[in-house]
Amino acid sequence: MRDNGSAHRADHWWQHAAIYELYVRSFQDGNGDGVGDLPGILKRVDYLSSLGVDAVWLTPFYMSPMVDAGYDVAGYCDVDPIFGSLRDFDEVVAALGGRGVRTIVDLVPNHTSDQHPWFIESRSSRSSRRRDWYIWRRPSRDGGPPNNWLSQPAGSAWTFDERSGEYYLHSFLPSQPDLNWRNPEVRQAFQAIMRFWLDRGVAGFRVDVADRLLKDPSFRDDPLNPQHRSGDPEFMRLLPVNSSDQADLQDIVAEFRSVLAEYPHDPVLIGEIYQPGERLTRFYGEGLAGFHLPFNFNLMWLDWCADGVLDLIQRFEAALPDGAWPTWVLGNHDQHRVASRLGAAQARVAMMLLLTLRGTPTLYQGDELGLEDGVVTADRVKDPFARQDPTRGRDPFRTPMPWDGAKFGSFSSVEPWLPLSSIDPGLSVSFQLADDQSMLALTKRCLALRRREPALRSGMWDGVSSDDGVLIYRRSCEQSQLLVALNFKSERSEVRIPAANAVRLISTHERCVPGAIDRNLELLPDEGIILSISE
Repeated sequence: MRDNGSAHRADHWWQHAAIYELYVRSFQDGNGDGVGDLPGILKRVDYLSSLGVDAVWLTPFYMSPMVDAGYDVAGYCDVDPIFGSLRDFDEVVAALGGRGVRTIVDLVPNHTSDQHPWFIESRSSRSSRRRDWYIWRRPSRDGGPPNNWLSQPAGSAWTFDERSGEYYLHSFLPSQPDLNWRNPEVRQAFQAIMRFWLDRGVAGFRVDVADRLLKDPSFRDDPLNPQHRSGDPEFMRLLPVNSSDQADLQDIVAEFRSVLAEYPHDPVLIGEIYQPGERLTRFYGEGLAGFHLPFNFNLMWLDWCADGVLDLIQRFEAALPDGAWPTWVLGNHDQHRVASRLGAAQARVAMMLLLTLRGTPTLYQGDELGLEDGVVTADRVKDPFARQDPTRGRDPFRTPMPWDGAKFGSFSSVEPWLPLSSIDPGLSVSFQLADDQSMLALTKRCLALRRREPALRSGMWDGVSSDDGVLIYRRSCEQSQLLVALNFKSERSEVRIPAANAVRLISTHERCVPGAIDRNLELLPDEGIILSISE
């Protein structure tokens, strides 16, 4: 039975929290321009509170030319007018806080916009005092890029600057130059940025592309990826062992943690890190001095079957450092939606899995409705990734929330910046609020159960079996024992459970199940059940 010694030390708020990723541009338009904003969030704070989440993570709302939907920051300590004002931000934090919901914000430290004053000054001359704030290199002997590093979604990670005769590095778009995190002035600047937002009451930061901050100081080529296949994105042709994930990143994370330690409200540090489970655990840092929660995305890439999910969870739990707290993610604004990947029926099973695993879950806006990828025609494309590589477009995962069956789903009074997520009124918030068997109702029941049951908030996790396509695991603490059974198949299944006198607490299907159950449990197709058990 796995607890890492931490089951009885869940004393940080973020260890028993459920986090909701709110994609600001697509949540609610508050001023009638077709783009979601901070005043729009204010209109929906009651929805967020009633959902039962403990914290909301806001995607970037900073000053930006919006080439990459705000992830190209031109000013870190102000709100872009498209999203509102600093006063609006303060009101959002206060309104959510008044309902017991904390606010987490994005920190985007790997790169800035090329319109940021820092980069404009850095680019002005080789002798600029901020030249070394970014990564500049002379051409190679043949006049080309300094090395073979690739950007996402495609092409060289280096762009030649005619004026200064040097290349600058950009791990993503050319309009997103990488900062030089080996420069102590850059580190100090971001510590000041963190304090600015912590002083305004934020509960922590989600650090964008956290493992990219440091690069190999010798700028050695990245090696070929032997597992690259035809049809894979171009940037996957190389293994980014030199262009990212450097060992001394932990020094930077320790500095982030030291800033958080100045504040008594226990702010959290979350890392966006796309690494396999066993490798991901390194980012907790020596002595757990790294990220509090390195995002674990590995359920997204898995072949969705009971055996595979059980194996992944067991390996990740076994690899965790003593005392480390797990985190699980099934969807975000960069990946296909859960319902599109797994289908509507298994999306319900996936939600029950996410909200009953040990650790901190993060839900993506709209997954509580079972939304699928939106349909974005070529004339409506906004994502610059799609313009470079149409197979990498992220717009379908970012389409606006449908609040009701009115025109534009009451997201906006005008044509939204992207087409509505769904034109099916059954997938709207208002429709699902009136249906006690909807995906939204199931999500709210699972979140409420997490709050009521200590075994789900902070108890131990024990994988039981994955026989016949059904995943069974136990969550337990001194006060209670729960058994979770998830049918990954679209057909009935009968399984043997390791306890008698089980009482059903919740089902994805809300069918009639006897209060007392013997050791043979029948599951409907695509059904998940949570049972209270006694040995």
